[in-house]
Amino acid sequence: MSLSRIFFRVGLVAALAGAALVRADDLAARVIILANSDDPDSVRLARYYAEKRAVPVENIFAFPMPQAETVTWPEFVQSLWQPLQAGLIRRHWIDAIAMNLTDEAGRGRIAPHGHRISYLVVCRGVPLRIGHDPTLYALYKEPPVLSLHPELRTNQAAVDSELALLARNAPPVNGFVPNPLFQNEHPGRFDNDEVIKVSRLDGPTYDDARDLVDHALAAEHDGLIGRAYVDIGGIHPDGDRWLEATVAQLEQLHYPLEVDRDPATFPATARFDAPVLYFGWYAGDLNGPFALPGFRFPAGAIAIHIHSYSAHTLHATSAGWCGPLVARGVTATVGNVYEPYLEFLHRPDLLLHALAGGANFGDAAAYALPVLGWESVAVGDPLYRPFALSLEAQLKAVGRLSPRQAGDVALRQVEVLERSSPAEALALLQRTVKDRPSLAGAVALSSKLETAGDHAGAAQALAIAVQFKKIPADEWALTRLAAQRLLTVGSTAPALEVWNNLLATPGLPRELRASWLEEARQAAIDAGNPTQAAVWEKELAALVP
Repeated sequence: MSLSRIFFRVGLVAALAGAALVRADDLAARVIILANSDDPDSVRLARYYAEKRAVPVENIFAFPMPQAETVTWPEFVQSLWQPLQAGLIRRHWIDAIAMNLTDEAGRGRIAPHGHRISYLVVCRGVPLRIGHDPTLYALYKEPPVLSLHPELRTNQAAVDSELALLARNAPPVNGFVPNPLFQNEHPGRFDNDEVIKVSRLDGPTYDDARDLVDHALAAEHDGLIGRAYVDIGGIHPDGDRWLEATVAQLEQLHYPLEVDRDPATFPATARFDAPVLYFGWYAGDLNGPFALPGFRFPAGAIAIHIHSYSAHTLHATSAGWCGPLVARGVTATVGNVYEPYLEFLHRPDLLLHALAGGANFGDAAAYALPVLGWESVAVGDPLYRPFALSLEAQLKAVGRLSPRQAGDVALRQVEVLERSSPAEALALLQRTVKDRPSLAGAVALSSKLETAGDHAGAAQALAIAVQFKKIPADEWALTRLAAQRLLTVGSTAPALEVWNNLLATPGLPRELRASWLEEARQAAIDAGNPTQAAVWEKELAALVP
């Protein structure tokens, strides 16, 4: 997955950039939307996004294109690059003079002077990848870095990453170019003129792609609500360092946090409720809690799994990561269509840093990406601002939230108060569990009371756990934890009832059912209930001969 840090020593990562805050309505007015006119759903999605984000309908550019995810360089130039660049110049979105010359790839040469595009939104139906063309490679004089590193001798690329260079004159086909917006807190006019920020609305189905928009709007209305999860794994020192930096930021944002430093990814049995923020690596295909039947992300969720081919296709529900994550309701993610090498993909810590500072997804993705004309894509609404609503504002509007959401908001405030006033934090948690009961809140309150030595209070706090009969997939492991805690504090009958509720859940995978039947059987034995233990033992024997 990774090349040596020598890449940085050869000076490839040049001037880096962020983005100044601009009025949202001005940004929307300058969004360009690209659709495939041969795909009705692509055009429908473009119009839907324009309506929801108040983008002028005349900003939609639709051309006939191949409907495959992979295209050749000639197909890319003829059906995407050339008509889009010409249209943008003709309508003065790109300030440039077109010449009667072409480069080796067939792209028209231009004399550019900048552009006024805020973001280019690529809709489902527009090709995703460009395959390697050895004939094009042979036409170019090999840059020194490619001779030093044969791994980079390719012109295969992400369509979106190439389109980011539309405002340049004949950018190189082979290899990549440094991104002047990378890690640049205050980009100047020249930096912004060099790059068109590109993000994609795509997924396994039209509905999945459309939901990227709806979930972004919902999260901006209610705030980013849930828990954070980081899967580090000790795979490569650079990636682990980025993820450790991500952990530090999440702690400062006061999200309840679970960190897994085991080399394997989160197991299916791990607690994984309300994962509104997820950063991890390194598996080829989506697995663990994400793969549980019925698993869904909360609205607004940002999830990134680092893998070389995480976005090789966006139309699969189980292969890779980006497509499957979108299919399960994620709102924003990034990935790679081919091998980018570790130093050249989106940095998760930088992406979170920009978002937490108030940036929208389009600016944050550009800030976190070292190179362009390469292998990475950003999937989501570029106007999406996950931290548009502060925690204080969420607390004031908690009455309009579901009990589960209200509990998650309160748990985040509890994290804040713990540092200055533990007593106030406990009081808030007690009020929340009483007024807006949720399983996560009950487990948190029980844990605090048990730590304080109040076992009776801990048992009472968890008494509501028996009320939750319909258990969503992301709370299966949390329900198991509630049953275990009830047994620990001596509340045996409720503990067995919670186990019963969990084991009666439809769709519980065979492996989980077998594992948890054994735990429940042992819990019944420990609770002095041999009758219930015998029932679960019989079920287990039927499941695992």
